[in-house]
Amino acid sequence: MATTGGTITGLLLTALAGYGLYEYLPAQYNPFAPLSPNDPPTMITRYKLRHLASDQTACMAVLRQAGEQGMIQFREQSSTEGTCPLDSPVRVLRFGDVQLSSSFLASCPLALSSAMYVHQRAAPIAQQIFGSPLTRIEHVGSYACRNIYHREQARRSEHATADALDVSGFRFANGQRITVHKGWNESGARGEVMRALFNQSCNFYGNSLGPNYNAAHADHFHLGMRGFGLCR
Repeated sequence: MATTGGTITGLLLTALAGYGLYEYLPAQYNPFAPLSPNDPPTMITRYKLRHLASDQTACMAVLRQAGEQGMIQFREQSSTEGTCPLDSPVRVLRFGDVQLSSSFLASCPLALSSAMYVHQRAAPIAQQIFGSPLTRIEHVGSYACRNIYHREQARRSEHATADALDVSGFRFANGQRITVHKGWNESGARGEVMRALFNQSCNFYGNSLGPNYNAAHADHFHLGMRGFGLCR
């Protein structure tokens, strides 16, 4: 029987606690150390990010740290009720030097994971592969009170809890713009940077779905918080 990532992580935590080894581990490998927005995306870091979904106070504390470090600018919003209620969402305005096509509403875990992804991977990848700083992320929305694929009998989408962002393209300091729809299958640096930006997102979100997943994602990356390491 296959062992899930969560089960493996649980067994690792038990072993570390039993032998008292966690005291000697770097924070990104220490399950008992507080999460930092600068922690690399190890399995332990991803476990901590997942755990924050059930601890709004702790999540907001780390998100504010990210804000103080210039990784993200956001405004706290009031909780909402109704068909698709939101618990203390935030409005993300930008990620440091990286602008957005528009602000978006996000759960705390989505905002934090996105800030870590942009700061630790997306911006450095753009510079490394494309030779030009990433200046803007284009998206087609986050919060939407609906079921998956708008199907009446389907379960609620991650968008219904502001736990997913649909990214449609990127702009760079050299003036170039690459969309997911056209750039995914391009050759050369344009295609390479697009595919790298998607692949690295898998380290920070519960699920990353792109053009190879199905036709519905041909023009955007769906970056969501459900699951653990689903990357397609």
